[in-house]
Amino acid sequence: MPTISDVIADTLIASGVRRVYGIPGDSLNGFTDALRTRPELAWVHVRHEEAAAFAASAEAGLTGELAVCAGSCGPGNLHLINGLYDANRSRVPVLAIAAQIPTAEIGSNFFQETHPRELFRECSVFAEEVTHAEQMPRLLRIAMREALGKRGVAVLIVPGDLGTTSVEAEPERVVQPGSEVVPADESVAAALETLNAGSKVTILAGAGCAGAHDELMQLAELLQAPIVHTVRSKDHVEYDNPYDVGLTGLIGFSSGYRAMEACDTLLMLGTDFPYQQFFPTAATVIQVDERGSQLGRRTKVHTAVVGSVRPTVAALLPRLVGGRSSKHLDAMTKHYARARKDLDELATPSRRGAAVHPQYLTRLLDEAADDDAIFIPDVGSPVVWAARHLHMNGARRLIGSFNHGSMANALTQAIGAQSAYPGRQVIALAGDGGLAMLLGELITLAQQQLPVKVVVYDNSSLNFVELEMKAAGFVNFGTQLDNPDFAKVGDALGVRGWRVERSKDLPGAVTEFLAHDGPAILDVVTARQELSIPPTVTAEQAKGFALFAIRTVMSGRGTELVDLARTNMRQIF
Repeated sequence: MPTISDVIADTLIASGVRRVYGIPGDSLNGFTDALRTRPELAWVHVRHEEAAAFAASAEAGLTGELAVCAGSCGPGNLHLINGLYDANRSRVPVLAIAAQIPTAEIGSNFFQETHPRELFRECSVFAEEVTHAEQMPRLLRIAMREALGKRGVAVLIVPGDLGTTSVEAEPERVVQPGSEVVPADESVAAALETLNAGSKVTILAGAGCAGAHDELMQLAELLQAPIVHTVRSKDHVEYDNPYDVGLTGLIGFSSGYRAMEACDTLLMLGTDFPYQQFFPTAATVIQVDERGSQLGRRTKVHTAVVGSVRPTVAALLPRLVGGRSSKHLDAMTKHYARARKDLDELATPSRRGAAVHPQYLTRLLDEAADDDAIFIPDVGSPVVWAARHLHMNGARRLIGSFNHGSMANALTQAIGAQSAYPGRQVIALAGDGGLAMLLGELITLAQQQLPVKVVVYDNSSLNFVELEMKAAGFVNFGTQLDNPDFAKVGDALGVRGWRVERSKDLPGAVTEFLAHDGPAILDVVTARQELSIPPTVTAEQAKGFALFAIRTVMSGRGTELVDLARTNMRQIF
């Protein structure tokens, strides 16, 4: 008779799951032993459970299919929580198997006791504990369907003793076909009325536009509307798009901000763009989202449509008034061309003896990477450079911790991306702080023979935090990082390493690094004082920066201001 663990493993296999990320532990012994005898369900052994959850998040985000991670009782599954938050906020289907202490000990403050159902409730769409063996097959089915149907995290809590308990049950195939929400006719009619009345329409396209590229281009043509994209929609929207005017927000640039500020009608498509200060104050807003709870969350909405992007746009296209003036679109695309030229001019080699400009590093990676490469930037400045200097083409992918905003996501998500797509080039754009946080996962790359390419933006600081401090008027404090030579660290761990300190050495190193057959790390010393200036600077930020300058001089660190000016001369003047 099969055990509960056997049934879990066989159900996952029957449902198309091919791997489980995690670390063994005594309360997981029944489950890992079931995997030992089932080579079709691989155990991807990581060095920290947080990495297991991030890897599952990346796999689910790229494939759209259920990904699985597991943690032993107490600290084991508690370590999953940050990666599970990321998966849940990114709306990707992940099943987490959280082992629990022995059933008879629950409630006694036993060794490693926690209460997983309470702990995981906020970062999941489902979290339930198996209390009887006969209960497990049904709870497993429910958990998998909840994760797939609601596109989020489902946590199945299994006490260790129940994992080895026999049960009369057969494995089942649990799949959930994709679906779309078709908008109500009256909502479409209201949106049409608003759009037909607008003379300067701008589209803000979010991740919900995935799979609707052709419809989106037709819509922009009819409306003569510039398209502002979010960082999550960059790989779905940016390519083959003559209407694209870039991003807005803290990591965007001026043309995207201007296209939203100058419109009289803003059409939000499948986006939960969070920054209220970047929305126009006088425009009429139409929002389309398949989740009604999202409507009006960020800005006042005049016309709300509950529906998926593709069927909603398909319903709008035949009834929209054409023959519109291109004046607004022309002005915004010309602004974008100027902004794009200015950004490209920053992606150049540094002067002799200076640290490498991170824009230049990103440009070289963009030019040398495969046409179907998967890029994964760490939160902070690597996201800025990725958003501004990587080019999407319809085959490349760009994922990251864009909603949860966690450090250490690049390397750990790369584990999941490379496991799911062993034949594709996976490039992790790692900050030095993010890499150091879960540095042990370099060992995972070597042990699992995953040919991930890890690029380190090595500026010896928590760079984006420093920028935030400057903008708020604070003298930088607590952000210094005394880094090792990450290339030598990689070599010691079985990951081939390169280190570059001068711009002239970078092109050759990038070529060799990307061509290496196996895991590799490229440690590039980048300019610490490089400014990633947002598309608009508020009076409060300008005041804060001036206050930072005064305080820095008063504290005897005026040389930092000189270095900042030298590094950013091209941006300031």
